[in-house]
Amino acid sequence: MVSANDDLAKLSKDPNQWVMPAGDYANTRYSALEQINKTNVKNLQVAWTFSTGVLRGHEGGPLVIGDMMYVHAPFPNTVFALDLKANGRIVWKYEPKQDPNVIPVMCCDTVNRGVAYGEGKIFLHQADTTLVALDAKTGKVEWSVKDGDPSKGETGTSAPLVVKDKVLIGNSGGEFGVRGKVTAYDIKTGKPAWVGWSMGPDSDTLMDPVKTTSMGKPVGKDSGIGTWQGDQWKIGGGTTWGWISYDPELNLVYYGTGNPSTWNPMQRPGDNKWSMTIFARDADSGMAKWVYQMTPHDEWDYDGVNEMILVNQKIGGQDRKMLVHFDRNGFGYTLDRATGELLVAEKFDPVVNWATKIDLKTGLPERVKEYSTRAGGEDKNTQGICPAALGSKDQQPAAFSPKTGLFYVPTNQVCMDYEPFKVAYTAGQPYVGATLSMFPPKGKDNLGNFIAWDATTGKIKWSLPEPFSVWSGALATAGGVVFYGTLEGYLKAVDAETGKELYKFKTPSGIIGNVNTYTHGGRQYIAILSGIGGWAGIGMAAGLTGETEGLGAVGAYKALSNYTQLGGTLTVFALPQ
Repeated sequence: MVSANDDLAKLSKDPNQWVMPAGDYANTRYSALEQINKTNVKNLQVAWTFSTGVLRGHEGGPLVIGDMMYVHAPFPNTVFALDLKANGRIVWKYEPKQDPNVIPVMCCDTVNRGVAYGEGKIFLHQADTTLVALDAKTGKVEWSVKDGDPSKGETGTSAPLVVKDKVLIGNSGGEFGVRGKVTAYDIKTGKPAWVGWSMGPDSDTLMDPVKTTSMGKPVGKDSGIGTWQGDQWKIGGGTTWGWISYDPELNLVYYGTGNPSTWNPMQRPGDNKWSMTIFARDADSGMAKWVYQMTPHDEWDYDGVNEMILVNQKIGGQDRKMLVHFDRNGFGYTLDRATGELLVAEKFDPVVNWATKIDLKTGLPERVKEYSTRAGGEDKNTQGICPAALGSKDQQPAAFSPKTGLFYVPTNQVCMDYEPFKVAYTAGQPYVGATLSMFPPKGKDNLGNFIAWDATTGKIKWSLPEPFSVWSGALATAGGVVFYGTLEGYLKAVDAETGKELYKFKTPSGIIGNVNTYTHGGRQYIAILSGIGGWAGIGMAAGLTGETEGLGAVGAYKALSNYTQLGGTLTVFALPQ
């Protein structure tokens, strides 16, 4: 079948453009461009800048298609089309009219992770869950569809992914008892093609009791209900606000599901399947081929939504189609993406203490009772759990370089105290049930590291400490340079082999956006959105001051306001002409 995907797949192989949120279907965030390299990156200069006119957290990054750049902003989710031939002149601007009542039901800032492109359209997943198809040339709305109900806590923060003749989006709202799902919409009409729920009966989860496997074994009938009490699965969480990747050869899409609702584990005994799970689904039908649950019966809010990076490497002398995932729970997982077999699972932050290891045969973590919030019980404060709820890494995507064979991972180094309490479910009201405070690990004063990781062995090659979490997506290039941003606002360039810092520049606000690169008129550019916010910057973004506010993050990051201020800016760099 000829589809939008053929055109898009071809475009994604052209390194001069950046046509998908992660650069390619494999989510590698790698560019074959090498005009900017280890030797000359120190000469980078700001080529031009653009203000989005919006405050709060700017996650994601721009797309570049031909002579056009598409830039998005957090709520109200403005989208700008900028003409690269005319110094970034605004060709069109789309600003949806959304009910501001959506803002209080967005758990961790009013972020949006980016727009997608396919078949001459730009796709935007608005905060109020509306998926909009805009004409890429004019900004005119071609169609729009409502994916959820914000009055029940359902919101949209994720970047869509165009696969063949479909647009895929996830949902947000696990902190409000929203049940997770991924929906595929028809690219021409916006009609739903399939919906894969995170939990529920097989007809909802799109599982075959015999053919869908977990750790190589059939999942069995209605596996998405059996580990929940009664009807709890209907408000079970497992939302899908991270990244989606796609393997055209296997025709499988991959994504992860988030935490079970509530954060109080006493109120939801059992494994809570399929929260905290990697899903591999058939792109056409949505049927689940395999699943792997990383943190059964989560007790810490270790969402499994982080990106799935698809690469081919040798493990133990054998060629493998790998899926690599850096989970919030602090373990870096390498799986066979065709079968779901678990190959490697190791800590990518040495301070992780809630589990000693992952058993490769069963896939289960070996937990440490001292850090179990369930063992402590309700109203007991379990102290010194590492990582904190925001994980050893949150949604900020890693990059992979085929030249070094290494993954470059922006990480958090944060621990927490966690006190669960009883909470009742009311639609549209927070359904959290835990009080948290966060801080650096004992004996450390830095909240983040930027690391290089070997996914075939599960070992850190090098690690660069950062004062605050690295909440920006990385970029690896054929020039041997890796780029990332810091919460104080620096764009940094480091040597892909050694981690040596080669360049840094302070942008107007803290960076939680993702670095990308493209060429125009024969020059290579590096682009980054800055604008402090997100979960780490929620105190500044939402004006919160209480230590345990912002689901525990405010206290840990309060010093950020000494280094940066709010403001959405795109900064574009190039070498001097």
